[in-house]
Amino acid sequence: MRASPPPPGSPRERGRKLRAHPRFAAAGLGGNHRSVSTNTRTGSLRSAQPRPRTRATALAFVVAIAGVAAACDQKEPLPPYKQRLHRGKSSGFDAADASAAAGPSPAAVLDRVRALLQPLPAQVDNPANPITDAKRDLGRTLYFDARLSKNQDLSCNSCHVLASYGIDVREVDGKRARTSGGHDGQTGARNSPTVYNAALALSQFWDGRAADVEAQAGMPILNPVEMAMPDEATVVRVLKSIPGYRERFEAAFPGEAEPITYANMTRAIGAFERKLMTPSRFDAFLKGDLAALEPKELEGLQLFVDVGCTQCHNGPGLGGAQFQKLGSVKPWPDLTDEGRGAITGNAIDRFVFRVPLLRNVAQTGPWLHDGSIAELSTMVDKMAEHQAARGQLTPAENGAIVAFLGSLTGELPAADIAAPELPPSGPDTPKADPSR
Repeated sequence: MRASPPPPGSPRERGRKLRAHPRFAAAGLGGNHRSVSTNTRTGSLRSAQPRPRTRATALAFVVAIAGVAAACDQKEPLPPYKQRLHRGKSSGFDAADASAAAGPSPAAVLDRVRALLQPLPAQVDNPANPITDAKRDLGRTLYFDARLSKNQDLSCNSCHVLASYGIDVREVDGKRARTSGGHDGQTGARNSPTVYNAALALSQFWDGRAADVEAQAGMPILNPVEMAMPDEATVVRVLKSIPGYRERFEAAFPGEAEPITYANMTRAIGAFERKLMTPSRFDAFLKGDLAALEPKELEGLQLFVDVGCTQCHNGPGLGGAQFQKLGSVKPWPDLTDEGRGAITGNAIDRFVFRVPLLRNVAQTGPWLHDGSIAELSTMVDKMAEHQAARGQLTPAENGAIVAFLGSLTGELPAADIAAPELPPSGPDTPKADPSR
């Protein structure tokens, strides 16, 4: 009489499947070999009909069991980031493992970052300088007008090119210039920050010496290394000598007895800059579009938080809201620029800089206050080491963070990029002066 098959999942059934494994067959132990059976109480293997066995056969038996066990337990290695997530777990591949291998949940990531990062606003208001269409139109024209420089060859757009993410795109020896250019071939000591989204920052310039974009707009014009105009009165005289500006200033500042002033010039440029916002796919994600970011970008965003980047790079601009010492965790090598310390004279402010905004950061290299970092991946590693106490990132971690930073590249406002038609000079408009 044929014996009934063992119940599924019983010790006898497990033994039968084990004996049928190809590794057992290769060792001469598979099939219906009568010398191996299963202990129905413990599920262990034992000899059903003891008989002499060679050492080679016994060794093959042990190797076969080891191979089957290894094959059953083997799974694909996870990338370093996910390996850290799984430390302390059992070796079994459970539902949580499967979820992690598939990547972070967009909804979970969004819930995590809502309090840290916010979408860009349409504009940044200043109660002391209300934005109007007439004021912005004037500000845009002034932004592109090189007659505000001594040699009439530099405008705001020369060092903050709106068509190129608001930075200086000059090249030196085939590479993008590290620091800003200026009058008569001079160069500044610092990299030109982007003008896009700059109105979000608590102050302007790397050292924070200007309170807002209005104050910042008037400083490069009078800087002898930059636009090199000798004084405010000379700038106002140039503006008044251009007939077309009279009407535009009156429209932008109605009711004023004399609208053409240096302060009103900076207010107009500031009003223009306060709407230079560049929304990106990341903003769509923050507003609830869970498909806006790729899996690698989502992983990079999680790492961006895990590593501690959001301690400084937070808010709608992902930065710009505080000052930090460069090398706060690990000293920055060969640092000579004292940053904010040179402005305040306070020892505590030495090597302190305003935290840069990360909007469009993938497009605004070279990086750092002196433009000394040529690759974004290098910048990420340096920040992890010197600012976040994270230590060295793995290549996979670095790549994920760089991918996330790429999602911050926004859409440039086409209407603002095109150079406007400038009002023609009048008979009394000063000529270009190349002298220092």
